[in-house]
Amino acid sequence: MTFKSSTLRLGATLVALATASGAVAQTAPAPPPLAQGPAIPGMCVVSQEGALSTAAIGKFVYDRLQTLAQQARAPLVQEQTAIQAEDKAIQVDAQKPGADQGALEQRAATLQVRAKNYERNAQHVQAEMQATQQKANFLLRQAVEPLIVQIYQQKGCSILLEAGNAVVLSNNAMDISEQLVTALNAKVTQIPLDRVRLDAQGNVIGGAPPAGGAPPIIQTPAPTSKAPAKK
Repeated sequence: MTFKSSTLRLGATLVALATASGAVAQTAPAPPPLAQGPAIPGMCVVSQEGALSTAAIGKFVYDRLQTLAQQARAPLVQEQTAIQAEDKAIQVDAQKPGADQGALEQRAATLQVRAKNYERNAQHVQAEMQATQQKANFLLRQAVEPLIVQIYQQKGCSILLEAGNAVVLSNNAMDISEQLVTALNAKVTQIPLDRVRLDAQGNVIGGAPPAGGAPPIIQTPAPTSKAPAKK
């Protein structure tokens, strides 16, 4: 009987654990100066993504997520390398004269079980890193939202728009992003952020982070028009 080792599908399972997307963006080149019209009273604009890419807390979270991803990836890479080496060794041993076909079949079956365990572990790690990304976003929102409310009230804003969403360009006098960066740097530069651990059912071990919200907004009164005096 000629021994044939089954092909192991490993490459597609080693997930790319790039966790920076959505939380913190890389700093983009500053646009050239624009000739802008007058600022609109009561209208404010903020770029939360831009502020987080500049603030110390945003940079800390980005670096921390990269470190956690590398730590999570390391044992997966090691296990993948070991499985591929054993698969190659089985193929080589199968070509030797007088090879024990039964022993080779047993090695191949054991390797298949190991490969399936590896795939499950890789998927589990990917789910944990996604949960860690969500936790980071949650903690950043907790830090950012109260400061946005604070600046909104200090500036006397009546409406706040997110830059890059509905707003393409705006007068710099209406942009509170730099104030948000200053407030963030003064309040917090680091947060406790560790890898989220999940059980076999995908539930967070230790429970989900507590829900939190921003304080109530004190709105700036809208301008009122006086009725013309009767003659």
